[in-house]
Amino acid sequence: MPRLRRPLAALTAASLLLTACTTREMRIGADDGSDACYQRRVQLDSTGDFFAEDIIRGAVIGAAGGAILGGLIAAARGGRGGDVAAGAGIGALAGGAAGAVGGYLTARQRQARDQAELTALIGNDLARENAELERAQLAFDLLMDCRFQQAAAIREAHRRGALPTPAAQAQLARLREQAQADIALARLVNQRIATRGAEFDTAIATIAPDVKADYEARKAAAQRTVVSAQARQPVVVRLRPDPNAPEVARVAAREPVRLRPATAGFAKVETESGQVIGYAPANAFGTRATGAPVRLGAAPPVPPPAAGATDARSLAASNIARRDNFAESVGTAEAALRGGGGFELAT
Repeated sequence: MPRLRRPLAALTAASLLLTACTTREMRIGADDGSDACYQRRVQLDSTGDFFAEDIIRGAVIGAAGGAILGGLIAAARGGRGGDVAAGAGIGALAGGAAGAVGGYLTARQRQARDQAELTALIGNDLARENAELERAQLAFDLLMDCRFQQAAAIREAHRRGALPTPAAQAQLARLREQAQADIALARLVNQRIATRGAEFDTAIATIAPDVKADYEARKAAAQRTVVSAQARQPVVVRLRPDPNAPEVARVAAREPVRLRPATAGFAKVETESGQVIGYAPANAFGTRATGAPVRLGAAPPVPPPAAGATDARSLAASNIARRDNFAESVGTAEAALRGGGGFELAT
């Protein structure tokens, strides 16, 4: 038994590393009182905790368990430290594969007695997932609103002469760094959402086989609709298709742009090269040929199911759309920031 102590100690340490998680301060830093949007960052970060758990936990536990088992077998056979490490590595790969391949759908199929119960179980999970996706979307929107509103306040103070140019430039540069960190955090949350989403897609294909294909077909049809247009007058471009969303840019009168369908009477506005600028009312633009108001069909909305809904199809469609919307909103915010997005002084 004494000869097992050192390998087991190393193996125990390795297993602890497998289960270690980063802390909130490691992800978003400590609150030193200088960031007015810090609590908004905390809210977004907390949504990531949910999406990092549950569905992918099987792969993590499988990998950790496999590593311990593989190492124990090697140690029991009298292997040295290197053999134990190799055994742990092989076990981790096997355990991880078992945890991942088993997957969410397999776990639910084992719990369900028939197809109806399977559909109900997955439907309940989708309802919970959709609620968390809504919470994540709201947290990200509020965080971005906070950043862009801060930038607008700095620009206004500079315009009034209350803030010297060097100070305004320094504050905007710092704010841009914070916004970039926010988007990096949102991308991490989105990666976790996508990981869980892949598991849900497999389950959705089992309980509602045509939902994903129908959504993708309608999305592709909307994306094929591109209208070359020009602003009929100076147009405010916003971060989201919402009249209360932050301003991220302005399009000058008669400036040529490309428009794609969005929701609520808005269009997604792009440069002629296809770079996303943001969203603006579609009727603020005219065709390049005649100047007549642009008429765009709306992007195919997937309305969220009513509270307490149990229809698996509507829950599945809403889940797919919410995941897609979150990813798109992160991409739009990143593009707005890359294009200036109000984080620069007017020239």
